[in-house]
Amino acid sequence: MSDLDLCYMPGFLLQQQFKARKLSPVELLEAQIRRAESVNSRINAYTDTYYEEAMEQARLAEKAFARKRGSVRPLEGLTLAIKDNQALAGKRTTQGSLVYKDEIETENSPTSQRLLDAGAIVVAKTTTPEFCSAGVTYSKLFGVTATPWNPAYTSGGSSGGSAASLGAGMVTLATGSDIAGSIRVPAACCGVVGYKPPYGRIPGNPPFNLDYYCQTGPLARSVGDCAVMTNVMSGAHSSDIASLRETIDLPLEYADIKGWRVAYSVDLGAFNVAPEVKQNLMKTVRLLGDLGVETEEVDLGWGEEVTNAAITYLDHLFGRSLARSYEQHGDILCDYNIFYAKRAGKSDTEAFLSTYEVANEMYRGIGPVLENFHGFICPTVATHEVSAEAKPWETIRVNGKDMVTDFDWVMAHPFNMLSRLPVIAIPSGIAGNGLPTSIQIVSRSYDDHRAFQLARAIEMASPWLDCDHRRPLASCN
Repeated sequence: MSDLDLCYMPGFLLQQQFKARKLSPVELLEAQIRRAESVNSRINAYTDTYYEEAMEQARLAEKAFARKRGSVRPLEGLTLAIKDNQALAGKRTTQGSLVYKDEIETENSPTSQRLLDAGAIVVAKTTTPEFCSAGVTYSKLFGVTATPWNPAYTSGGSSGGSAASLGAGMVTLATGSDIAGSIRVPAACCGVVGYKPPYGRIPGNPPFNLDYYCQTGPLARSVGDCAVMTNVMSGAHSSDIASLRETIDLPLEYADIKGWRVAYSVDLGAFNVAPEVKQNLMKTVRLLGDLGVETEEVDLGWGEEVTNAAITYLDHLFGRSLARSYEQHGDILCDYNIFYAKRAGKSDTEAFLSTYEVANEMYRGIGPVLENFHGFICPTVATHEVSAEAKPWETIRVNGKDMVTDFDWVMAHPFNMLSRLPVIAIPSGIAGNGLPTSIQIVSRSYDDHRAFQLARAIEMASPWLDCDHRRPLASCN
């Protein structure tokens, strides 16, 4: 097996190799360190690395698999990258900001602790835009993070470093957070899998654990790995009153989906979608037909009011937190946060109330669809040709129309507004421009299983990242 194949192997298959004594966690870690040293200068996905500590943990995991008795933990021996807004005891959490460049944590976040307890080996923290506020990933503190498919284009944001490190084969698992698409957009830009769980499924970080738009979740290169991570991360935690008491038990394998009914939309009624994104969505629709699934295009009745309401909501709450930082720290902040801080606070209570009304009206459109169909699919982003350093006030041209690189290209935020819906983003192919495309799979409220079952069926029928011509930077060994 080549180093590259090893670096891209899904975690659940790696563990099979570990158990059979055909491979060790030490060998995996060594290969991924070499991979990171080879490619990270091109994408800039890591902030801090912990290779020596990780190697100590890998040796312990090797011994655990060598024991003839007893079971191993769910993530034993698998490498993990943690987004730099999630705490690791004794390590800094910068949130991508000069403000917190020396902030050392005294304890682990709930999700970090659960992943560590499950046997994951933390190798690095990953880049994020300052305060996780942008749809692209760059900061004054760490610079620009690009997609491994083409350094000119963004890795997405705000979990850009996590997605880029996975897409480049530098690590097996990663964490993210998602307030307007910050897990799914990077997954789309980097050709990997990202899961926004329903609100409360996985404990969050205060104060935004109480913001129903905001979720913590997993990223990986396979649906199965996201499932195992979700199982580990889910369940009530004493630090988060919003966390659900029930845990989830997502399997690695599901029955086939023959006879299912799946609805789809190309543009959600309001988005200007690039031709290559539409083409690969429709390729997925045809694939579902080959699997015995009945597909139907639906009109949800949504329009421009959806994005307008999302911006109002985010400016009102998240924007106010950025404004507070700007008042305290001024021009030390990144340019996009100064932009957001100045835009914040302009909505009144009437406008804020209307965001709830819009969300309820949105559910009147999609709720019956999700009850009558087994799932719903649509693009994750409308175009992937967004510059790695795009500013939220800049425009790009798609289909002869100007699109603002703040929200116009992102098709994920409607499902943060409908926060109880599980949504998983998976690759839908590689476009003629050499960039990956992606779809979102949405299921009815709190029915994580349906979303994963549909995602797994598509993955089995149309694999990704499984060979060199479906991997970025494949020539860098």
